[in-house]
Amino acid sequence: MSIEIKTPTFPESVADGTVATWHKQPGEACSTDELIVDIETDKVVLEVVAPADGVIKEIIKGEGDTVLSEEVLATFEAGAAAAAPAPAAAEAPAAADSAAATDAEKVGPAARKLIEENGLDAGQIPGTGKNGGITKEDVVNFLKNKPAAAPAAPVKVDNAAALNIASGDRVEKRVPMTRLRATIAKRLVEAQQNAAMLTTYNEVNMKPVMELRKQYKDLFEKTHNGTRLGFMSFFVKAATEALKKFPAVNASIDGNDMVYHGYQDIGVAVSTDRGLMVPVLRDTDAMSLADVEATIADFGKRGREGKLGMDDMQGGTFTITNGGVFGSLMSTPILNPPQTAILGMHKIQERPMAVNGQVEILPMMYLALSYDHRMIDGKEAVQFLVTIKDLLEDPARMLLEV
Repeated sequence: MSIEIKTPTFPESVADGTVATWHKQPGEACSTDELIVDIETDKVVLEVVAPADGVIKEIIKGEGDTVLSEEVLATFEAGAAAAAPAPAAAEAPAAADSAAATDAEKVGPAARKLIEENGLDAGQIPGTGKNGGITKEDVVNFLKNKPAAAPAAPVKVDNAAALNIASGDRVEKRVPMTRLRATIAKRLVEAQQNAAMLTTYNEVNMKPVMELRKQYKDLFEKTHNGTRLGFMSFFVKAATEALKKFPAVNASIDGNDMVYHGYQDIGVAVSTDRGLMVPVLRDTDAMSLADVEATIADFGKRGREGKLGMDDMQGGTFTITNGGVFGSLMSTPILNPPQTAILGMHKIQERPMAVNGQVEILPMMYLALSYDHRMIDGKEAVQFLVTIKDLLEDPARMLLEV
């Protein structure tokens, strides 16, 4: 039975997509729900799977082609078997065919599989089977007694040779920008052009959070089924409390309207091979530290696997990005429209600090809050950041909501 493979139905916010990768080719066997092609949109990569057991008959849209919602990508033959391998060339000498057949008869199926997996030469393996045939045990014994190979000398990677060009030439490689990265670039430029963006900075003493985490991380992981206690959950909860006190930071701009949100949906920036993605934690006020950590871990895993959906990234009233995991000491985060503010975390670094007239070495982190000055006044932005600093330097305040 012939079936048409179509692109998924795109949401209203997505006009079209691009065929990214065909994982199966015409004639290849496919199992039900096996991934056959990726469709890249402006926001996420959508997976198209096989509707049944069978084979792809014909690919209609090749890699790089633009496709619309519900457009036919390929034809699929349900229940068909994979194409048989091509027969040997008819012009091969009869003597060679006879010799190959004889060699094949000398090597059993199990032995042949081991030989192929280990890249061995059957002619070097002494056979103990009937008529000198090679058995699986012969291959196993050969591998056991095979002398260890000498350590390979370090190989110097020669990019010029890899590209088949003369040494000393100046090389350039042009690669088309993916739709997702192009969309990210467009949104970042628009954010700077359309918003009156300003950034305020502060620093936070991370010692109280680090001590609390050190004291309870093992018990936390045991109590919450392997969920690890990180720093991000503290920042999410501190930001949630600060957003409740300063609703303008939790708002967005829609044309000439200012939209205030009575909930806190915080996006957490996740770096993936396909680009920066911002999945959203919903109703963070109702989430525990364990809920936050487990959800963020799931976002990271699905982001690396390319399985974040559009629903995961739509909405959001505020964003947190952590450049500190890559070693950034200070940065100016760019707004994530239509949101009006974004918090940047950075590397924790020990620095000498004056405490009650004494110099102490403390683990300090710089914080950056970029905000849209059209919506948020400088006073609110500074007080918002100071609130986060105070909550992190005294974590008990988050539990007591004071």
